[in-house]
Amino acid sequence: MKSKITMLAILLLVSSFRVLGQTDDEKHKKVVFIIVDGIAADMIEKVATPQINRIGKEGSYSEAYVGGEKGAYSETPTISAVGYNSLLTGVWVNKHNVYGNEIKQPNYNYPSIFRLYKNKYPRKKTAIFSTWEDNRTKLLGENLVGTNFLKVDFAFDGFEKDTISFPHDRYREYIKNIDKKVAYKAGEYIKKEAPDLSWVYLEFSDDMGHGYGDSPKLYEAITYEDSLIGNIYNAVKFREENFNEDWLFLVTTDHGRTLKDGKHHGGQTDRERSTWIAMNRKGNTYLTKSTPAIVDILPTMMDFLQIEPEDSVKQEWDGISLLGQIDAQGLKANLQNETITLNWSAIGNENNTAKFYITTTNNVKYGAKDDYRFLGEANIKKEFAKFSVKEKSDFFKILMETPNHQLNTWIIPIKSNN
Repeated sequence: MKSKITMLAILLLVSSFRVLGQTDDEKHKKVVFIIVDGIAADMIEKVATPQINRIGKEGSYSEAYVGGEKGAYSETPTISAVGYNSLLTGVWVNKHNVYGNEIKQPNYNYPSIFRLYKNKYPRKKTAIFSTWEDNRTKLLGENLVGTNFLKVDFAFDGFEKDTISFPHDRYREYIKNIDKKVAYKAGEYIKKEAPDLSWVYLEFSDDMGHGYGDSPKLYEAITYEDSLIGNIYNAVKFREENFNEDWLFLVTTDHGRTLKDGKHHGGQTDRERSTWIAMNRKGNTYLTKSTPAIVDILPTMMDFLQIEPEDSVKQEWDGISLLGQIDAQGLKANLQNETITLNWSAIGNENNTAKFYITTTNNVKYGAKDDYRFLGEANIKKEFAKFSVKEKSDFFKILMETPNHQLNTWIIPIKSNN
């Protein structure tokens, strides 16, 4: 009888692995991404960041940008929550609709990495370790109708509201202490429990930027945050060395700082738009030869996790993966006299063809799907194409479908005053 019970337990265990989409021969894929607030790319060059350097040397490091396309429909404020949501959703502000830290009306029809992950793996575990509770309650939209009542399995946040344990002081030392608590918990929990998808958010560096600008105080804060990042990375390395796990570890920031003194952000100056990305994986040609964006991080995580969302989600992404084969970047469109001219930059030497589609609707904004019609094809190496368009509309969405991914752009014609 005992042998039968034991065999049944083994069969149930094997069955559970199959349900989770994991076989014995595969490594369990897990992701941690960290946002450390308000550090322009030039600051990384000026200050000691041995842990970020370590991650970059083991994998990849690149300067990056936030803020969408300057002066165009996707221009995005270089503000904290706006940047977080661009990372979480892979789209710019014209889609996710978070224009400030108040997070007034997020458009949850552009799903976050947490929702996409839970849709694929409802039984796998997610976690958030954050110095700002709104990241979970507003940006991720935990337990809200619009996110289909998303639930984060483990949350360690909200300490900024605890004024007894963390008395608020004018020098913002309490935020430094909260960052330490959050980061050490993240390291401890990841080492022991190994959640499948984790987000860590650290704030102190941005506070020192606002308070002191370009100064020893800010640079000391960056080095301090770097040490906390190293603690979390050590936990990931421990898991990889002792368990059958394969981890993607990503670190980035949400915006840069003003050129004059480094105290502010929010605008579209080069330094305010300037960010960076470090990860423990070698990046593709797009990462090494171009400047990636914060919206590229979600497609990268999805690529690593081998999750393929439905077309209506993927077609809206403004980013492309930093892993694997990439065919083109930077799709732009211009409409003149019923002719659409498309331009892009080819990546790689493959002689591939792209397909192009067009729609005059934006139903995704309201949770529905768009009906694209086929425009035609073009060789990717040519980096341009022209198509005749007879439709009359104040709005067009163009989709470029390559063998390995998709790009999209909008056309919003300028109305004549005549």
